[in-house]
Amino acid sequence: MQFDKIMTKSLRPPNHLAREKSPYLLQHQYNPVDWHPWGNEAFEKARTENKPIFLSIGYATCHWCHVMERESFENPEVAAFLNVHFVSIKVDREERPDVDKIYMTAIQALTGQGGWPLSAFLTPDLQPFFGGTYFPPENRYHRPSFMSVLKQLHQVWEERRGDVLQTGREIQGQLTTYLRQRAPESAQPSPALLQQAGTIFKQDYDSTHGGFGRAPKFPQPSIPAFLLRYGVRFNDLEAVRMVLYTCERMAAGGIHDQLGGGFARYSVDQEWLVPHFEKMLYDNAQLLDLYLDAYLISNEPKFATVARGIVAYLLRDMTHPDGGFFSAEDADSEGKEGKFYCWTHAEIATLLSPEEFNVAVKYYGVTEEGNFVDHSDPQPLPNQNVLSVADANVDTADHPLLASAKEKLFTARSRRVRPFLDDKVLASWNGLMLGALARAAIVLHEPTWLAAAEKNAAFIRKYLWDEPNRTLHHRWRDGERDEVQLLSAYASQLSGHLGLYEATLQPRHLEFAIQLADGLLKRFHDAEAGGFWQSTGAGELIVRVKEDYDGAEPSGNSVAALALLKLGEITGNPTYTQAAEGTLRLFAERLQRLPQAVPHLLLALDYSLEEPRRIVFAGIGGEVLAEPLFLAAHKVYQPNKVILGTGKPVETFAQGLKSLDGKPTAYVCTGTACQPPTHVPEQLVKLLRQA
Repeated sequence: MQFDKIMTKSLRPPNHLAREKSPYLLQHQYNPVDWHPWGNEAFEKARTENKPIFLSIGYATCHWCHVMERESFENPEVAAFLNVHFVSIKVDREERPDVDKIYMTAIQALTGQGGWPLSAFLTPDLQPFFGGTYFPPENRYHRPSFMSVLKQLHQVWEERRGDVLQTGREIQGQLTTYLRQRAPESAQPSPALLQQAGTIFKQDYDSTHGGFGRAPKFPQPSIPAFLLRYGVRFNDLEAVRMVLYTCERMAAGGIHDQLGGGFARYSVDQEWLVPHFEKMLYDNAQLLDLYLDAYLISNEPKFATVARGIVAYLLRDMTHPDGGFFSAEDADSEGKEGKFYCWTHAEIATLLSPEEFNVAVKYYGVTEEGNFVDHSDPQPLPNQNVLSVADANVDTADHPLLASAKEKLFTARSRRVRPFLDDKVLASWNGLMLGALARAAIVLHEPTWLAAAEKNAAFIRKYLWDEPNRTLHHRWRDGERDEVQLLSAYASQLSGHLGLYEATLQPRHLEFAIQLADGLLKRFHDAEAGGFWQSTGAGELIVRVKEDYDGAEPSGNSVAALALLKLGEITGNPTYTQAAEGTLRLFAERLQRLPQAVPHLLLALDYSLEEPRRIVFAGIGGEVLAEPLFLAAHKVYQPNKVILGTGKPVETFAQGLKSLDGKPTAYVCTGTACQPPTHVPEQLVKLLRQA
């Protein structure tokens, strides 16, 4: 049946998306809708034919995007109406977050909600006048049918076009006003903002299940990462316990792939039990960092185990042979959400021995009725179980049985039809994972991981970096890169290469980080008002945006602020520090009024409020993983520090520090004052913990 559907689609003539590289756009190349990619060809068609634009924004692993495609974009009647009365444009929001940000902001203002698929209707001059998210094929879910929306909007366009155009102009004006930020004179970055934010996050804590907020529940790694810093800074052990319990409960839940490692995007319930099964690179990058933090601050091996599972998943399923990291895996396989991941009681019984079965069913909470129903499917699979750690009290004697059961289930699952893989390589998300992977390699002493991080950095330099023009492209896939310039790409790669430098002390990584920072400042920095524009501001955008929201992904402004503070400390270049401080001043009022919107920026604020410790290593050779003194610096939870060597281009003071007695030597410095140098790992740990 699935094969027949694919063949039926592919026998149609392709639309204008067939020339694209985005997996999401290519998913729609055989729709009967005459889709166009975002660009001048579509804009000119709308202006020439004087038609409104239907803008549909989604991404390749978006479950409800697939649903709307099946229900509406594959419908010949809907397609015919769209093709006659609208110019239809598809955008991959992962490739073009700048486009998504503008129209998502508009639709959220118009309707009070947002999400994907985003369905926006624009004038030929790209001004939004109406929109929503998912529209069903018939009136349901308290939403009008998509066809009825199209007919009403066509009628309004024909009969009241002047009003529509005026509405578009007004909405664009409101967007421009709303998105134009100025640094407030009253609110200034201060420790009080950290205390206020910590109080707010703690109030949102779910003491029963862990996490912050209600269902659907997202990991939001920047919030627990901030609370760990907050707990250490203000000696708030309760905040630290909240984070560690959250990490425990997420790891035990169905949101965590109990067999293959890695995390799904979010849980639909309060308990972390039933995930929305898609797996995103950016989630797993941030969670890898969080579980490393949890391990370092608690010394609990279980958190290191989770981190190892994330990396195992990354290197097994999400890595290009040349080293780039793929973007995501779908929630669906064979047309069913979660089919790849779920199990029936009977299926497990056929795969395992009776002894293994008894242990596994108890441990994973498997029942005959199941715990998951795909409500988006008219014919959901029956009795499906999402695996979670329902009862961790396994007798020591039964541990081998549980291990063998897990291995058999994983092997059986590997023979299933896998979810769709979005195999584009994004510079932004790769930067997040690069830094986390390099750090994990040092903290958990895994040489092959450090080699994978080096290979990823080489991939970025080879395929996404234009050396003659010092330009970083955002997306590479199938031998081609795009022409898009995004703050998030530069900022995340800057952060990732700083992490790689701190894990290797190789000057070439710091030199490349400086090139990225200089490009970032040249292309995106608003020297007058502070902060950074989201993109280079080509004429195809109706307004320039400074992104100020750390959602599932941290914003480019937040990542840039923290990375530039670190780079300024490592190089001694005040230009980087000043740009970061200007960003914090620009968003100081937002930090004060709505800290939950910018938790990653709170990490930068925390970093900026005191002189960071610099751990300077002299006499360290190329094999850093073989040097216990170097490893010791990474084994202490102290986020407001930098690790550097003595070779250029580090700051001048560090360049003058020498190894003593021909041995690897560590200096713990603040400003131009250093603690007595040491060769002894235990002494270095003591100095860092005292600090």
